[in-house]
Amino acid sequence: MSKYEQVIEWVFRKNYQQGDIRVQFTREELVEAHDALDLPRTKNIGDIPYSFRFRRELPLSILSTAPEDSEWIIVGTGIGEYQFRLSMPGKIAPTLHYYPIQIPDATPEIVRHYSPGTDEQALLTRVRYNRLVDLFTGLTCYSIQNHLRTTVVDIGQVEVDEIYAGLNKRGTHFVLPCQAKSQGDRFGIVQVLQDLALCAARYPYAICRPIALQFIQEDRVAILELAVRDDEEILKLNIVDEKQYVLVPSSDVSENDLQALKEHDSSYIV
Repeated sequence: MSKYEQVIEWVFRKNYQQGDIRVQFTREELVEAHDALDLPRTKNIGDIPYSFRFRRELPLSILSTAPEDSEWIIVGTGIGEYQFRLSMPGKIAPTLHYYPIQIPDATPEIVRHYSPGTDEQALLTRVRYNRLVDLFTGLTCYSIQNHLRTTVVDIGQVEVDEIYAGLNKRGTHFVLPCQAKSQGDRFGIVQVLQDLALCAARYPYAICRPIALQFIQEDRVAILELAVRDDEEILKLNIVDEKQYVLVPSSDVSENDLQALKEHDSSYIV
């Protein structure tokens, strides 16, 4: 068991009682765990809860105490304050074998030359040039901030990969915080909770719609709109909508493809 796992397990067992649905702990207790376990202190103590919120799975000894069909996650509750909470589920992935929508790739060739691959930065770039957030939401969207790191009251430090502002045809304002994931990763409820808290604090007059982005393949992008329901006992992560897009050269979109789309969509036009 790694040092991080030993520390987080010690803190959980110190505070957990059977039947608990919330387990509070503090940064000071993480330091206390190092001393109790006779471990050298980690230079960045905050990296321990951070890693289990976004990168690592909690130890099985903790997960096994959760009720059936639920799992423990860690949420921030203030500066240096945290809480284990029950979630159903804690993370979610795009649907396998989803039929993609063809989109002529509008990414400039020079951008593709200098931003190849499927990492998170390349993903955000391709989504931005192809206006995939606009297409997915039906809104007119503008990127207003990327790689934002700030502090939210009652949460602590939060990070957002990119934020869009959007308008609908009635002029209603929307804010769309986006989390981008590499291939194979899953979208976490902790990030969605942070996105919602940030939007409520910073953009109180806009409707918040958390968006998740992921490359399925190099030219295929999954986009999900996510929501969280909180019944005070178990947090529930839900998919509101999902689409997958494949970015292709315009020459690959045939006249037959266009005719089929025209006939399909004509039935919805009154």
